[in-house]
Amino acid sequence: MATTAAILGFIISLLLVASNTIAVMAAPLSDWDFADATFYGDMSGRATMGGDCGYGNLFDQGYGLANTAVSGVLFNDYETCGACYEVQCYNDPVRCKEGSIRVTVTSLCPPDPKLPGGGLCQPPRKHFDMSEKMYVRMATSPTAGSIPIRFRRVPCVKTGGIRFQIKGNPWWILVLVYNVGGSGDVAAVSIKGSNSDKWIPMEREWGQNWQITKTPELRGQALSFQVTTGDGNVVESDNVAPEDWQFGQIFEGKQFYEY
Repeated sequence: MATTAAILGFIISLLLVASNTIAVMAAPLSDWDFADATFYGDMSGRATMGGDCGYGNLFDQGYGLANTAVSGVLFNDYETCGACYEVQCYNDPVRCKEGSIRVTVTSLCPPDPKLPGGGLCQPPRKHFDMSEKMYVRMATSPTAGSIPIRFRRVPCVKTGGIRFQIKGNPWWILVLVYNVGGSGDVAAVSIKGSNSDKWIPMEREWGQNWQITKTPELRGQALSFQVTTGDGNVVESDNVAPEDWQFGQIFEGKQFYEY
């Protein structure tokens, strides 16, 4: 009997460990915080294309209408470009629908000096200004105005690998980094030519466009990229651009799958 009880206890402990492990793996990247939300443009989302993160056409880059601009305190000088949030209309049964949405940060919502106090995006206010399509999934009416929300960081789930769009000229390489999974944001990018073992740090030019001026040294070499996200995770994509790469081309690397 003692042996049977010991075996049962061991099995139960394994089940508890497994359930706790699953809970940890499924946990969001942050706890709930509070802000308010509006929308800009119309249901087509054309007004939300482009943006301060430099993604350009959000449909082409895979973000679509599930995008948002955020106030400066959340934007943090480009640091949250690409970050994903779960958002819910909160504590207003007249204006709120049930359920939540997921959006990706693609732009900055700047203060408006023409409005009292700088408007809804004046620091230190936390504000989301999103596409109308996403807004009406939370609000009971498009005329509901600035609605109270709660939000939290969540992992970004992407199809395929990280994309690297190479732009620039013979003296200057500019790389747009997008379709980033995991925490979604990019804290650092390094580049390496196939003739060297040395990683060269790139500088953030703006948004998720990263630059380097040593272009002549890298022409005629296959290019590798190292991407570090804001949570410290790193992924290396080796020789994703072949030796005959050209400006304007897009290449696909590895992805953050640990989430």
